[in-house]
Amino acid sequence: MSANPDRLYELMPVVYRMRDADQGYPLRDLLRVLSTQANVLEQDIARLYDNWFIETCDDWVVPYIGDLLGYSLLPEAATLADGGTHAARLGRVLAPRADVANTIDARRRKGTLSLLEDLARDAAGWPARAVEFYRLLGWTQHLDHQHPHRGGTAEVRDPGVMQRIGWANGAFDPLAHSVDVRRLGSHHRRGRYGIPDVGLFVFRLRSYPVTTTPAYCLEERGPQCFSFSVLGNDTPLFQQPDAEPKPTHIAHEHNLPVPLRRYRFAARGPLADYASASPDLYGPGRSVLVYAPDWPAKGQGVPVPIEALIPADLSSWRYQVPRGRVAVDPETGRLLFPANQRPKRGVWVSYRYGFAADLGGGEYARPVPELENATRFIVHAPLPSAVATPLASGHFATIADALAAWSQARATDPSLRALVIELAESGIYEGAIDLQLAAGEAIQLRAAERTRPILRLLDVRASQPDALNVGGAAGSRVLLDGLLIVGRGIEVHGPEDAEGAGAGPDLCELVIRHCTLVPGWALQCDCDPKRPGEPSVTLDGTRASLRIEQSIVGAISVISPVRRGEPSILEICDSIVDATGIERTALGAPDEAVAYVEASFRRCTVIGQVQAHSVRLAEDCIFASTIRVLRRQFGCVRFCYVPEGSRTPKRFHCQPDRALDAVPAKRQAQESRRVVPQFRSLRYGTCDYARLHDDTCAEIRTGASDQSAMGVYHDIYEPQREANLAWRLQEYTPADADAGILFAS
Repeated sequence: MSANPDRLYELMPVVYRMRDADQGYPLRDLLRVLSTQANVLEQDIARLYDNWFIETCDDWVVPYIGDLLGYSLLPEAATLADGGTHAARLGRVLAPRADVANTIDARRRKGTLSLLEDLARDAAGWPARAVEFYRLLGWTQHLDHQHPHRGGTAEVRDPGVMQRIGWANGAFDPLAHSVDVRRLGSHHRRGRYGIPDVGLFVFRLRSYPVTTTPAYCLEERGPQCFSFSVLGNDTPLFQQPDAEPKPTHIAHEHNLPVPLRRYRFAARGPLADYASASPDLYGPGRSVLVYAPDWPAKGQGVPVPIEALIPADLSSWRYQVPRGRVAVDPETGRLLFPANQRPKRGVWVSYRYGFAADLGGGEYARPVPELENATRFIVHAPLPSAVATPLASGHFATIADALAAWSQARATDPSLRALVIELAESGIYEGAIDLQLAAGEAIQLRAAERTRPILRLLDVRASQPDALNVGGAAGSRVLLDGLLIVGRGIEVHGPEDAEGAGAGPDLCELVIRHCTLVPGWALQCDCDPKRPGEPSVTLDGTRASLRIEQSIVGAISVISPVRRGEPSILEICDSIVDATGIERTALGAPDEAVAYVEASFRRCTVIGQVQAHSVRLAEDCIFASTIRVLRRQFGCVRFCYVPEGSRTPKRFHCQPDRALDAVPAKRQAQESRRVVPQFRSLRYGTCDYARLHDDTCAEIRTGASDQSAMGVYHDIYEPQREANLAWRLQEYTPADADAGILFAS
């Protein structure tokens, strides 16, 4: 397809083009219209050819190619609607392209153990480890036919082996067990260690990188104490999985996204003293790397050599570190330097953490819409390198410098309307930020691709607010993309007249996309919030609309303008709103009964009470606490979990309403206790944050509008992935074997 709009016009003879120029180019304009339609036709013909192949075909063609191969789909695939973003995402789960492409190969390998791991990857997108449980049965071996690699007795003096018994749900258990007569596929009480049992341990948590980010100094513990997490909380370090060498290989610990254990992070020396770190896990391109400039001597420490590391248990911060060494605890994410040899220039770390989805600020691929005709400034963070290089034009050391340069550029050229400030590294950007936009102006503060910059808002003025202040005139917009904001929240201020009443033009829109506004502003070591009662976003006397997408935010506080008018628009989708406790208010007003907003929630998990003027739509959401809506005759709540005692608009297919309607009155109290969301963790900073427990009732785990899970992790489609994998196991499990899915994370 040609991008030249005049390609048909250029084929005309010159004499006709000369005559057309004399008449004002009417023929050229006509042929441009025909050229556009010709491009559409050529593109459609090219797509017809691409749809012949599984690697290049459109998503809707995948089931048809699978049908030619006899690939059986789940019954839910027949109910998919044409078009729609979420229908397309669900279609990719129910008809995985990789699984269809490997159908013939899988049938050739039917009955092999390694095929089950490939099925988990292709059909469900989960890395897995297959285990034949009969190899872990305790039995008397014949002396002429020994199996030394099968399950053995416990060596209680080896803590590394003992740790693997229950770790990762027993996926790496090396010990022998007695026979269990219960079936692995039983719906009641599942057994494991039977002769026909084959377990497929799937790992649902993903390993996300953090690159060259400052470590947090825990000054209350001591200036030699550091945390890998920039928030100061304990976080287990995950490993970077290694690719399996061949298709028939059975996954081991180093091939899977699992947390690092102390005994695996250590390299066992000849004296079994665990005195050094494993070179497979530490170093450039590995799972962990530490930078300490000019430590222990000038010109050293970038990075810290592996010989200086000591794997240790720092859960109590009690460890005597020799000079020239640094202790690292991968299970808590802590570092400890010698008390008499502290790093004076700070510490930077690269590591990996575990999480369930691409949510909030993180170094994952995310679409970033571009502002039209925007000026682009790049801001850099300090790096551990000792070499200082001068900044080129358009590059700045602080956000304040970039905003000052933008003000000068606007004064020189008033036609400038759009600014993009890109934060180039996954470092810390400090300082107060005050964004006051002119009419029609747009400012986008975003992370560079594959980075996670930290915007640390400091308490620089005693007894006064130090938030990220935003204000603007008519038609102005502020967009935040890919940031981690800690220390304070965001305050959006409306215009004020002489009497303090809202008047005149106002900011049009604030968009928060793929960001994390730390609930409670900051974290303790145990992930408890330091300021649990403080909001992350405050709308103070403004009519600006607020849109939050795929983000994690704390509470939202709304202070209404004196001259109200229509309520402000609040749209939240695929996000977590965490008030740090179900008894606190996630959306409300500090001086009124309800927040004067018209709210919409789509695929959200809300931890805390919601008090709003009206709710236009709430869909596929989990509200952990009650909802109180003033205007009930407007809007709809559908396919959501809404606690009893809530005041909402009309509900459709909500829980526990449907469950209570299906049972007699004498059983409703018991049913209401059963149909509740059970979360693995409600503390931001943990790996299982806001994830539903596997024991949660099916009404919630499959209660969304498309039978996925309610809440923020709806688009992962875990029920569909599990059902699709179980469907494949029925076809490819060896004869007389009983295969089952076991969740290791």
